[in-house]
Amino acid sequence: MSALADIRERIAAAARAAGRDPAEVTLVAVSKMQPAGRIEAVLDEGQRVFGENRVQEAAGRWPALRARYPGIELHLVGPLQTNKVRQAAEIFDVIESVDRPKLARKLAETFAETGRPLPCYIQINTGEEPQKAGVLPDGADAFVAECRDLGLPVAGLMCIPPVDQEPAPHFALLAGIAARNGLAGLSMGMSDDFETAVRQGATVVRVGSAIFGARPAAG
Repeated sequence: MSALADIRERIAAAARAAGRDPAEVTLVAVSKMQPAGRIEAVLDEGQRVFGENRVQEAAGRWPALRARYPGIELHLVGPLQTNKVRQAAEIFDVIESVDRPKLARKLAETFAETGRPLPCYIQINTGEEPQKAGVLPDGADAFVAECRDLGLPVAGLMCIPPVDQEPAPHFALLAGIAARNGLAGLSMGMSDDFETAVRQGATVVRVGSAIFGARPAAG
């Protein structure tokens, strides 16, 4: 069984164990910094939803792949600078890392100009880590309201729990914020904890190294 098939099986099993339909969970294959050959192998297996961290890397890779493989959906899962918003809006299909008012305003302005509003996820800094992007939990409700007032298509919330903490409480916190704001989308869970995330209600899991293998060291 390939790594991708194994991940799909594990997602389905975790969903069923939680009394959920596995079809409710979207697997985003995070291909940042991966060689083209590994990405094409996963595309050849039928995977069509991918995540990238950097606008420039995605711009250099995905237009040609889209021409060869129809039906690709590309998620921006890394930080987005406001000066890259227009380019991101052209390349990506989903923005998963809306983390501050200035970015929300720029996205809303760009979507209005292009007529192509992309589903957005608001990043919540569940661990309140100073070095990490995201809205703090106690400011989440106000920021969701602000994004909606701007006309952003807010599809849900995303988080990246602290690496040294049990992820389940962070996933539960995110799910609670989403529920009280009437948001169905929960992007949470990565290679080491996606099964826990699925059990906690994830609708999107972002898996990279467990599918592609370790990223090559920078040369």
